[in-house]
Amino acid sequence: MLSRRRKLRLVTDRMVLRAPAHADFRPWAALRQASAEFLKPWEPTWSADHLTRKAFTNRVYWAQRSIAGATAVPLFLLRREDETLLGAITLDNIRRGPAQSGTLGYWIGAPYARQGFMREAIEAVVHHGFTELDLSRIEAACLPENTASRGVLERTGFKYEGVAQSYLQIHGRWRNHVLYANLRGDRRGRTDVG
Repeated sequence: MLSRRRKLRLVTDRMVLRAPAHADFRPWAALRQASAEFLKPWEPTWSADHLTRKAFTNRVYWAQRSIAGATAVPLFLLRREDETLLGAITLDNIRRGPAQSGTLGYWIGAPYARQGFMREAIEAVVHHGFTELDLSRIEAACLPENTASRGVLERTGFKYEGVAQSYLQIHGRWRNHVLYANLRGDRRGRTDVG
């Protein structure tokens, strides 16, 4: 398990994944604002104060509490060569006991989409979840028409499991989501979606 004094840091070929810090506010707000039209169709409706420093500060404190309490692993994706913020990934709803599972969520800034960054991030977080957190199952969900998200999940070992009706409110409407899961030691074959 991770010591509370040791900072969580995952390193991939091109990125460092680490918890958000107060100093990340300006790059985070700028990237979210610049990527708003790209992100909003796939996300819950942004609150009126979504891009404010106060909302970001609350996000940082939530991340710190979640990591310390082992209930979530919220990480920012930073390009190694210049520490540019690319997006974020969170392993959330970590459940212990007989479940040993968690739920994956992520976003990437529009300028960095379709360049393999999220694939690297998902692989690193899934590996961390299975090897360091001893999870057995990691779940993810996305809108059926989000072919980019479905593709990255499938390329990183997630298997299609079904559809959840009215799963989340996205862009102000209750929306169905396709459900995926990655199992530690998964021996299931390919699952093709019709």
